[in-house]
Parts: sequence; C-alpha cells; structure tokens
Amino acid sequence: MPRLFFGLEIPGAIKSELLRMKTDLAGARWQQANQLHLTLAFLGEIEASRVPYVQSLAREAHHSPFELRVQGLGCFGRTEKPKILWAGVTPETELRALQQRLASELTDNGFELQNRSFKPHITLSRFRANAGSVAPLLDRHPDTPFGSLAVHEFVLFESNPGPQGSVYTVLERYPLTG
Repeated sequence: MPRLFFGLEIPGAIKSELLRMKTDLAGARWQQANQLHLTLAFLGEIEASRVPYVQSLAREAHHSPFELRVQGLGCFGRTEKPKILWAGVTPETELRALQQRLASELTDNGFELQNRSFKPHITLSRFRANAGSVAPLLDRHPDTPFGSLAVHEFVLFESNPGPQGSVYTVLERYPLTG
C-alpha cells in the first residue's frame, strides 16, 4: 500500500540555507536536501485503488497563490530533549486556509489524516532518545530568515522508507489558481 501525504516543495536556495543549520548535536538525524518539505496532510498507507480518488479530491481544494517566508527555528519536545528540530514559516493565515480546505475535502470523503493538529513547519532533524539540548541553537536563530517562497502549487508525495531515511516521490502537482 502506498504511504501518501500532501505538501509543499521547498526551493533549492532555501534548502541550502536550512542545511547550514546542521551541526553536531547528540542524537540528531538530519534531513537530506531531498527530504525537506512542508507537510499539509499526511494520509499514511492507503489502498492503491483509492489513490485516484485522493487525487480527484485534491483537485477540488482550490486556493489562490500566496507567499511564505521561512524563518526561525523551533522544536517539538523540550529543548533539553527534543523530538524534532524545525524551521518555521510565516505568515500562516493563507497556508492554514489551504491546509484546512484540503483536509476538509479528504476527511469529508472518508479519509483519516494522521496529523490532526496542523503546526506549519519544515522538519530539519529528528532525534533519538539520547538527544542533546537544542537550546543554544534556538537561542541563536529565533527569527533567522532562510528565504521566501511563492506558493503556486501543492503536491501529492509517496513516501518510501529507506536506509538513509524516507524517499519522497511526487505523484501529482496541484496548481493554485483560486
């Protein structure tokens, strides 16, 4: 069964800036450039026969293009024992509206989303149980700008686990034309 999620691709220039944050932190498993994205809706594993239906629902999530700034670092979990280090995005209003529209299309038609509460972010690193503190890194980069992106589309990704982390393949692109 394919493992699917909807998200935004991150431009190469922003990826390069984000990867500059990579430092030697205990327990950190840093994302590679090809793994950096912003998740809108994570479906998880679904029957292959339902993929065309998911794709047709996504085509109904109309929204106008908008701009995002990638800036600042944060974490999920305590700063002394983080679970995920992430970069934030702002402003969130249009992004949240797009996410809500997409999530509603999916959930109203029988799909369950894995990430029920939406906190817009780009995952930079995941941490093992023996993680070190990220407090110094967060203190140095609370509002650091990493670049701006024009959001003209969202994509359906298939996620395939691999030895170096998941590999993401774009299955379809959905232009924003609202």
